[in-house]
Amino acid sequence: MRAVVVERWGGPETLVERDVERPEPGLNEVLVRVHAVGVNPVDWKTRASGALIGWGAVPAVGWDVSGTVEAVGPGVGHLRPGDEVFGMPLFPRQAGGYAEYVVSPARHLAPKPASLTHVEAAALPLAGLTAWQALVDAADVRPGERVLVHAAAGGVGHLAVQIARARGAYVVGTASAAKHALVRELGADEVIDYREVRFEDVLQDVDVVLDGIGGETAERSLKVLRPGGRLITLPGPDDVPAAPEGVRAAWVLVEPDHLGLRELAALVERGELRPVADTVLPLAEAAKAHAIGEEGRTTGKIVLTVV
Repeated sequence: MRAVVVERWGGPETLVERDVERPEPGLNEVLVRVHAVGVNPVDWKTRASGALIGWGAVPAVGWDVSGTVEAVGPGVGHLRPGDEVFGMPLFPRQAGGYAEYVVSPARHLAPKPASLTHVEAAALPLAGLTAWQALVDAADVRPGERVLVHAAAGGVGHLAVQIARARGAYVVGTASAAKHALVRELGADEVIDYREVRFEDVLQDVDVVLDGIGGETAERSLKVLRPGGRLITLPGPDDVPAAPEGVRAAWVLVEPDHLGLRELAALVERGELRPVADTVLPLAEAAKAHAIGEEGRTTGKIVLTVV
């Protein structure tokens, strides 16, 4: 099969297209013919050094997949060849999603929402599950709470805005001025231009902050939280600041979640969640996709088409 692999640690140029052996599904696994694969920051971070995950070998990157079930391994009773599925196989273990076929544990996938194309569905799993597990599982966002989403037009952020809104929260997002219209369209009640305004100067009594930036932003976010507030940070455990008494700060690393995927799909089908695939490129241009992503100015998600 055709796949894009990483020849060595380094820059985007280390991504090359190769013919490799097609995998076969084992117990409780399925083989998925990949139609589209999402590109995430973890992809280029692991490609560069492997430091984020701690792999000792050069990685086979790519997790966000949408496609059709090609073959079913022993023990799988709920999926059949031809079923359209989407998911995030094996994370943080290597899945090798930049390929024509990928093997996945059956419960790391869910039926693809019928209203989404494969490109749109491939934009959803990793970023969507990150937002869901941070806002719902970790922060338990409730109706009427005030939620601040940093980088609200980004891959995780644009989905977090919609999820928080669907939970009945009052949503504030930070984004550059050019992206304000999109963030409001997605459901934010307020949008702050982080280049012009320090958010802690204009916000207070926030219940939940979702921080996808870390560092100084995480520290400053503590200032806007009310007693009982929750700060959920995503970049890494070193980005969790020391929280004052009565405030909780935590790091969330996304994990495969069959039920979470079904919850995201239900939001999609109810018209409450829409993934944005701003940049769509063929698989052969994976290196270009990484270069674009590393610039840090994308809106929504980057997706590679395979079929």
